[in-house]
Amino acid sequence: MASVHTSVGPSISLFEKREELRRVLGSKYFANSPKKSRFLEFVSEQAFQGNGDKLNEYLIGVEVYDRGVDFNAQKDPIVRVQAHEIRRLLNKYYEENGRGGLIRLDLPSGHYVPVFRRSTSDEAAADAPPPLEDMPVQVPNRLHLVTLILGALCIVLTSLLVLSFWKGGQAAPARAQLTSLPEGIEWFWRPFLPPAEAPLITIPNHPLLRAAHDGDSTQTLAEGHEIPKASLPEFRDTIHFRELKRFVFVPSLTDFTSVGETLGVVNLCKMFASVGQGCRVQPSRLANFEEIKGDNAILQGGNQSWSGRVFLNVQGFQFQSGLILNRNPQPGEKEVYKPEFDPLTNQLTRDYALVLMLPNERKERRVLLIYGIYTQGSQAAIEYLTNPERMAELRKLLLDLSSDHKTIPPSFQVLLTTTVENAVPGKSSLVALRIIPN
Repeated sequence: MASVHTSVGPSISLFEKREELRRVLGSKYFANSPKKSRFLEFVSEQAFQGNGDKLNEYLIGVEVYDRGVDFNAQKDPIVRVQAHEIRRLLNKYYEENGRGGLIRLDLPSGHYVPVFRRSTSDEAAADAPPPLEDMPVQVPNRLHLVTLILGALCIVLTSLLVLSFWKGGQAAPARAQLTSLPEGIEWFWRPFLPPAEAPLITIPNHPLLRAAHDGDSTQTLAEGHEIPKASLPEFRDTIHFRELKRFVFVPSLTDFTSVGETLGVVNLCKMFASVGQGCRVQPSRLANFEEIKGDNAILQGGNQSWSGRVFLNVQGFQFQSGLILNRNPQPGEKEVYKPEFDPLTNQLTRDYALVLMLPNERKERRVLLIYGIYTQGSQAAIEYLTNPERMAELRKLLLDLSSDHKTIPPSFQVLLTTTVENAVPGKSSLVALRIIPN
């Protein structure tokens, strides 16, 4: 085996790291070992996202090997055994298929954070790729370029908003309580107000070319671009990967951009600031299940791998592949709620949103889910939840459904709908209401 050592050359870009990971996972040593591939992919993605310091046996056992929250790494050595096997397979790969590569991926013994390093070897020069001028150039599709550029701008703007509100949230607790919320909405938001800590608010992270789902129109699906799931391991942790049979991507400038959720965060933070409460805002991909369980949390999007653990309610409304399923339809209700589109322009004309309020693991804390099928539904739902007149009506309906007609149930679901015109939500209205048994 040729010697391989760390190079003092330029740093390794994220793109290069992902490409090396893709090559390793596509090799014969990992292609037929889904759990080992999942292990290596998971720890690599966590490292890419800056979460390497959080990687440990417990996290890997729960997220990769489905060991459950009671997993005891001391009694069950599955993670250590698999890590040893992965190191062995990596060595075999670089002894054979990976010889001459410019980058090497290692999983250091005793650690779970992968290391990417530039390497030199006796075979590197012989196996080097041809000069760029001799290689065919693939011209990117113009539509993809436009979508990616606009998507990047959305991310930059969202990041600026997140940073702004994060700073505001840090300073907010020092401010005196300025006023109280209107009576019509105070009953709903009381668990999130002082003296409680500032709630954690998440903004969903969607693909730039979003994954199409069953809620899309036939025309939208027909104009999509299919990419094999196996070539997109980065999305393996998303709910889309589990729910969607195929990955058909459609470019979107208005209906799946998280703009509605971001505007919703602005409204929520303004409301909280009016009573001296702060805002803690972060992308949902950085929020973990354990953090959510012990906190007041307002979750937008609901599209993370932990969502099902928090929002499992088999008797009520459920999201599945861009649809809202009604498991127990009441008189006048539908079994499936699906977005509507203009037959000529294919523009969204009606969206739906689900609101779910639950006690958290600590009963005085709450988890609130606000999830529109499209971003307009999310925006309309937050506008509904911050409107005193509409919320007074909701309070009355909840009291009517409660057993004593005096106490608002701690757990309930609200199904809302909104009209949409020119990608802007109109007035939302209540479709159905469910009390969730304790």
